Amino acid sequence: MAILDFRLRAGYLFGAVTIGHIVLISAQVTTDRGVPMLEAVTFGSFAEVQRGASSVIGGVRSSWGDYLALRSVRSENERLQQEISQLHVTLQQERALAQQSRTLQALLELRSEASLSTVAARVIASSASPDFRTLTIDKGASDGVRPDLAVISPDGVVGRVITPSSRAAKVQLLIDRNAAAGALVERSRAQGVVEGTGSDLRFNYVSETADIVVGDVVVTSGIDGIYPKGFVVGQIESIERVGGAFGAIVIKPAVPFASLEALLVVLSPERPVAEATAADSGAEQGAQARE
Repeated sequence: MAILDFRLRAGYLFGAVTIGHIVLISAQVTTDRGVPMLEAVTFGSFAEVQRGASSVIGGVRSSWGDYLALRSVRSENERLQQEISQLHVTLQQERALAQQSRTLQALLELRSEASLSTVAARVIASSASPDFRTLTIDKGASDGVRPDLAVISPDGVVGRVITPSSRAAKVQLLIDRNAAAGALVERSRAQGVVEGTGSDLRFNYVSETADIVVGDVVVTSGIDGIYPKGFVVGQIESIERVGGAFGAIVIKPAVPFASLEALLVVLSPERPVAEATAADSGAEQGAQARE
């Protein structure tokens, strides 16, 4: 064991001496450019180390710059997304205001054209039942609203007031199953009664000789004493005949009941045509008698 240790130490010593001689020789030997070999080798080794270190540092610096740039781009994208979302909200608000303005403008035009005393009302609730169709408006008895007053919109007849309270009122829509109105065909003046089905309208009690075709516009006749004469009810969508007589006559309502927002309550109910005619005749007879 001692001999082995001695040989190892001798080998290490020999190697160290050999390396030392090589270093000394390298220090004395010069290259073609006149630079000592040792210096050239040392410089080349350190140069490679510096090159590697510089590459690593450059890569780290580039990666860090890319990371910072990515963070900046991400922040900018988030800010732009927020701005876009805000612009969408603002656009929707502007559209809603524009739609409200158009609705109010239409109501004002209707109010000025109709020779009726009316009050404008806003829809604040609607019934969820598919059969009994009603809505609630923000005008009531304190505004002159009473039962059986007609409710209209720029599109046509909406329905009638059934239950007013002090500051609100329930309106029965014309498409309600229990609703009805006297009506006539605008083109041929054929008369009948419009009744609701919950979703659309039926034109009933029409003479079998009446001139009615698909596409005809149906308007109120005024004979019921509730709805003013001449307001649009809807358009005939289909006609059935049973043995020569009229069966189901379907009317597509003119009013978009699902999207009603504002409407007019007619404060002066119409007198039935027959009653008005009789009253006018009586007034004429009285005038003639006085003469």
